Amino acid sequence: MNKKTLLCIVGPTGIGKTALSIAFAKAYNTSIISSDSRQFYKEMTIGTAVPEKEELEAAPHYFIQDRSIHEDYSVGDFERDVMGKLPELFKKNDLVVMVGGSALYEKAVTHGLDVLPDVPLEIQGELKEEFEVKGIFWLQEELKKNDPEYFNTVDIHNAHRLLRAIGIFRASGKKMSELRTGKAQERNFNILKIGLEADREDLYNRINHRVDLMLERGLEKEAEQLKDHKELNALQTVGYKELFAYFAGTCDFTEAVRLIKRNTRRFAKRQLTWYRKDESVTWYHHKTHHTEIVQRVSEKLMDV
Repeated sequence: MNKKTLLCIVGPTGIGKTALSIAFAKAYNTSIISSDSRQFYKEMTIGTAVPEKEELEAAPHYFIQDRSIHEDYSVGDFERDVMGKLPELFKKNDLVVMVGGSALYEKAVTHGLDVLPDVPLEIQGELKEEFEVKGIFWLQEELKKNDPEYFNTVDIHNAHRLLRAIGIFRASGKKMSELRTGKAQERNFNILKIGLEADREDLYNRINHRVDLMLERGLEKEAEQLKDHKELNALQTVGYKELFAYFAGTCDFTEAVRLIKRNTRRFAKRQLTWYRKDESVTWYHHKTHHTEIVQRVSEKLMDV
């Protein structure tokens, strides 16, 4: 390697990114940055698939359960913090691993964020009031009507992101899909992206099984402990919001589980839609041995 390199591991939820990231961390004796926007929060463990204790101990991890759900933390904050952390990590290693399924957070670090118009506080307040009365379905329909292109790629369960896009449209008449210029900011390190993939049936089976495991490990109890804070942005998350509906009596437990699995599959589909547009990603089948992937990537790094 002629230059410091950030290795990004991407792919849909439940595909096995965590295990691969640890294989690279061990091979290069390096650190792992999480770009999963829900693993930041210490109150959310089971439902966000935070790495197991032995996995966390296998390599230094950053941006995992380092803040509370009561703290506001935006993608811009994440970009700033990671860009501040990387020089420190690159002093110790020529390669640092970043892994996670939050595509916008990965893009913030590798590509930079577009400059977006400010939304007046008056409009922000009006939207928040409408959201509290009409709910997230109204937000989804409002965005779908005004900006269908962005609707097809955004996490439609992330109320904060929906409010931001609708607020910008109301304030400026500009669509989020139009404001995303695609112009990359210059970084002083190399970026190498690899992704894990599976055929749809295999992926969906993995997701369904993963949800079952989360429930066995106590997801229902974890969600119940958080239900009083269900309006917080961090908890507008698949796996929690469906159980909040169950606690509120709007569906039974069986239906809640069905919805968790369905919504997780839909989320995985949106992740793939996003990542497939990135031609810089080299894809590997999720069953490929980690040693083989590490070897292939190592060969690429020799030419960097």
